[in-house]
Amino acid sequence: MRALAALLSLLLGACEPAGDGRDDDGAGGKADDGAKLEPCADCKVIVMVWDGFRPDAITETGTPNLWRLAQGGVTFADHHSTYPTFTMVNAGSLATGQLPGATGFYGNRFWQPGPTGRESDGRPVDFQQPVFTEDYAVLEALDRYYQNHLLLVGTLFEAAQDAGFTTAAVGKTGPAFLQDYHKGGVILDEKMAWPLDFARELQAEGVALPKTSPRAYPQGQLTLAAGNGDPTEAGRKVYLADGVTPDPTDRGGSPYARPSEYLVRTYLDHVLPGRDPDLTVLWIRNFDTTEHTYGVGPHNVLDAFAHQDALLGEVLARLEELGLSDRTDLLIVSDHGHSNVSGPLDLFPLRGVAGGEVGDVDPEGYSVSGYVRLAELLTRAGFAAYDGSGCQLDPVLAGILADGTRLATTRTDADGSACGGAPGKKYTTRSYKLPATLPPGAVVIAPNGGSDYLYVPDRDAETVRRLVTFLQGREEYGAIFVAKRHGALPGTLPLDRVRLENAAERNPDIIASFTWDDGAVVQGFPGIEYASSSNTRGMHGTFGPTDVHNTLVAFGPHFRKGLVDDLPTGNVDVAPTVARLLGVTLPDAYGRPLLEAMDGGAAMSEYTLSRRTVRPSAKAAGLTVTGPTGQARPGTHSYTIELATQTVRRNGRSFTYFDWAKAVRP
Repeated sequence: MRALAALLSLLLGACEPAGDGRDDDGAGGKADDGAKLEPCADCKVIVMVWDGFRPDAITETGTPNLWRLAQGGVTFADHHSTYPTFTMVNAGSLATGQLPGATGFYGNRFWQPGPTGRESDGRPVDFQQPVFTEDYAVLEALDRYYQNHLLLVGTLFEAAQDAGFTTAAVGKTGPAFLQDYHKGGVILDEKMAWPLDFARELQAEGVALPKTSPRAYPQGQLTLAAGNGDPTEAGRKVYLADGVTPDPTDRGGSPYARPSEYLVRTYLDHVLPGRDPDLTVLWIRNFDTTEHTYGVGPHNVLDAFAHQDALLGEVLARLEELGLSDRTDLLIVSDHGHSNVSGPLDLFPLRGVAGGEVGDVDPEGYSVSGYVRLAELLTRAGFAAYDGSGCQLDPVLAGILADGTRLATTRTDADGSACGGAPGKKYTTRSYKLPATLPPGAVVIAPNGGSDYLYVPDRDAETVRRLVTFLQGREEYGAIFVAKRHGALPGTLPLDRVRLENAAERNPDIIASFTWDDGAVVQGFPGIEYASSSNTRGMHGTFGPTDVHNTLVAFGPHFRKGLVDDLPTGNVDVAPTVARLLGVTLPDAYGRPLLEAMDGGAAMSEYTLSRRTVRPSAKAAGLTVTGPTGQARPGTHSYTIELATQTVRRNGRSFTYFDWAKAVRP
């Protein structure tokens, strides 16, 4: 059956490349990749996503299993995350081979009032506020609202299932589910097991289920066994004495080791031998959430690296044991890189941490700055701004200057008026929840970490202009992209320049990357950035190199041995590459199959590469520029953007990758 499906797919056009053939200038190309590759009729593909894993963390001592795979297979030395460099944005790219402008999906957090639904634990979701999408139940509610088109293009899983292949999506709630959000195969994420016969099969084999699994079914269809417990529950996080700032000196290990073990081992012991999937996406959160908590570099993050690498060793051993090694292609990819949250180190020098308290300035210490709450800044500037969050307490990461001055003032809400009826609550910024009725000129912010999404519900042109001018005048914000419905605004680039404009107008009005510095070093890892307030030490989402440049390693019978692929590649290329291996087509994809990495594929010499730095046609001038302390720079300033791109061409087709984008304020 699989062989017949693969042959039919090949005859129907499996040799068609899976991109739209356009570079930044919209130049078309031929739809023939010219490669002499035959799809494998009895092969398996496993895409293992190491969430938030940086390519510079691959070392012989720290990640020996991945290092050996990289040495023996293909290392993609210039791999790119999709911007905005968030997990769910890249989950969409990995699922489809497309960019957000085509998928219409802008997670992690975006604003879409109208749907109704509950989270996987049964709590109702208030879609009047910006919604966090890392939950299968939230994704299903959005899909219902979008009439079963949460993604506006087809997925790899759908194409594989239509061709007769079996699939498994396992791992982190949200991104793993998105790969198969119409539930055509086996799903095991942190919140549920699907379908019902699979969930019952696991129970019969003595395997605990994610504790919210019964909510995935009509009431009474699935009941947890006695002693089921919560196998995907994270471990304890350790905080400073203030109770909210993570303690980066903790050495208790990654809090996400146990749930990662559960997911990987359940896959290896039950899904792989029992369900025999042809295509698997195995998405593990361990690095990312540990990095968010403690920052990049501390002991617990290095522990997460080692732990995940050991699980990779278990995957390799199990494939060997089952006799699958010689016919399984394994791709290790990360959704994005990761950076430490910090403002400029000369203004906010690193400090030691001991006994739960922040200490003196220490060049080998930890960040004490970097978080920005845009709703508060805009409110102070006279905007009606909302971000959907209540009062926040950021006593450290809002910033401690070299002289010890703290930028944030801790208050206690005496009567509940600041924090929505919570008297006695400590906070540094008040609540900015959206009211039931928004005033004219309102601004809704979906704070995502390394980039903020801004919505102007009434689409007032003057509000958009004022917003852009405000952002251009804040040092914390870098490159700014604006929806084309607002016209060309000086100093900015349109969203469609980076493939973020959506024809169905699901996109925000403005997407703004925070400022980054890829040369600043914290705990041995380069790369810092400002980020929207969430009181964690690590972040991603900017247009900076340490977020954009991520990991891809491929190993298996259909990949070349010992190759370093220096061509630019991206997460949009993973689905087309897997489709090419399986012999199925992805007609809606933008990315390219990575033929230069495949046995029998294209020679590296067949590709040409060009680089370009894109700038707006006009600068914004006469700006007042304000730094994170609230002090304005002397004089007036201009603002523009630099966007670095690379375009690969072969056989009449071209594919463009975005390296970085930054603001220039001379």
